[in-house]
Parts: sequence; structure tokens; C-alpha cells
Amino acid sequence: MALSSKPKLACEIAADRVLAGRVSDKGDMVEVCATRELAPGSVIPDLTETNLRQKDAVIHAVRDALNSISGRSRDVIAVLPDAAVRVTMLDFDVLPGNRAEAEGVVRFRLKKSLPFDVEKAKVSYHTQAAPGGLRLVAAVALNSILEDYEAVFSEAGFTPGVVLPSMLAALGAASAGTPTLIVKVDARTTSIAILDKQQLLQFRTLENPRGVAISGEQLADEVYPSVVFFQDTYSLNIEQIFVAGLPDSAGAAPALQAQTGAQVKELVSSSQLGQGNGPVLKWRMAGVVGALLS
Repeated sequence: MALSSKPKLACEIAADRVLAGRVSDKGDMVEVCATRELAPGSVIPDLTETNLRQKDAVIHAVRDALNSISGRSRDVIAVLPDAAVRVTMLDFDVLPGNRAEAEGVVRFRLKKSLPFDVEKAKVSYHTQAAPGGLRLVAAVALNSILEDYEAVFSEAGFTPGVVLPSMLAALGAASAGTPTLIVKVDARTTSIAILDKQQLLQFRTLENPRGVAISGEQLADEVYPSVVFFQDTYSLNIEQIFVAGLPDSAGAAPALQAQTGAQVKELVSSSQLGQGNGPVLKWRMAGVVGALLS
């Protein structure tokens, strides 16, 4: 769902903290940001189980972080953990012109691939042209889980006008005019996306029990099958790699570069991020920055 004008605020609820930012009037950078830590176990991202285990603490953290940067703004882009939302890509020859009928077709296709009843879920999708038809990027989340997250923002005094999973939000931070690999790590998942000419061509979210302690070699091993599939499918080579979610992306660079020959950079650049209201970790801000700058 979306508002008539894009919110100037974005706030991500992660497993261990809340991260918030406000975009500049020119829309070219996140001019101020804030983070608040959460106690372990406050949020346990999951597709089917209750995520918000200490809801009052999360509400307090969201309210505190957003109030410190919001000014008069109350509308916010809500960024959710990747483990709470299933993102999948579907190819179609054609879809019905009627939106309700098209969604019915998409739900039918999703039915067998989800660990929950699609009729109890919110389905949002974006279409893009593909050889021979259409390619959909669909995001699916259980209504109960989505409503819990939305309620946190409402009870904190804000309106979640746009809701995005973190990796899809983060893609907005990258310029992907050439074949681009984006890798984002968090406490529960590793998400991998490949884009070219600003179009999303591949998307995977993998379980990551190592969290941000994953080594560069382990990360490269997880990424490798996606790179090979992309090269075989499109006869193209990865030309640039962006990494987010690691405290030291340089640690992953040699292994990733060895696989692809492409230069490895941090997804969030210093020019995209202004001052912090308290200590802010640039490597954690991809979801917020991408949501606001896309």
C-alpha cells in the first residue's frame, strides 16, 4: 500500500535494533538518522510465528528513534526483516488486465510454494518486462504478522504508508545500470539479488545461522550458485558487487572478487548518509537508505 506522496521517513525493525532516517528535501541523501538497540529476543523474525515477542519495547524504540528525527512528519516507510516476508519471482506470458483477477492468478501460482495459507496473506507485486512476457516480483506476508508490525508504528504515533522487506528496500540504494550483484547479510538471513539495467533478474533469501559473523569465504560460497546461474542464463558477467550488513565488507571482498572479477563496494556510501542522532552504523542502514532514495 502507498500514500499519494512518498514519506520522508523510513524505519527498519531488525532483530536487534530499530533504525530510522529522514530524507533531505532534495531527496538525494538521508540527512539525519537514529538507531535504538533492542534486547535479545525482542524481535524474532519468522514467516509463520509471532515476530514481536516484546512488543511494548519495540514500540518504545520505534517512537524514540522516529521522534528524534521526524520533525512534523508522521508518515513512514516501514521496513521489515527479510525473514518475515517471502519474496519470489514469477514469470507469466500475460496477466489479466483487471487487478483483482491478476492478483487471483498470482495467488494461485504462489499457493504451493508458501509455508502458510496464501488466502491469509497480503500479496504485493511489481511487474517488469521479460523475454516472452512478464516477470513479477512478489512479496508475501501473513496478515497477522504484517498487522503486528503495522500496529507498532501506529501505537508509536506514526502511519506506515509503505511497507517493504529490508532487501527489496535496500535495492534502492544501488545504481544498477550494468550487471550488479547485491548481497545483504543480517542476523537470520543472507539475501542475494542480481540486477541489470535497473531490472531485478534474480532474488534469493537464504537462512544464515552465522549472522554477521559469516566469513568472506562462506558468503562467497553461498553467492556462487546464483552467479553461475545468472551467467549461464543471460550470458553476462557480474560487473559490480555491493555488500550490506557486514561490519567489515572488505573481509568479504577478496573471495567475492575472486569468483567474479568484479569490484566490491559497500552498498551505502558516505555521500548517501548524513549526520547521526547518536552512533549510527553505516553498514546497517541499507534498508532505510534504499527505501528513501529509490
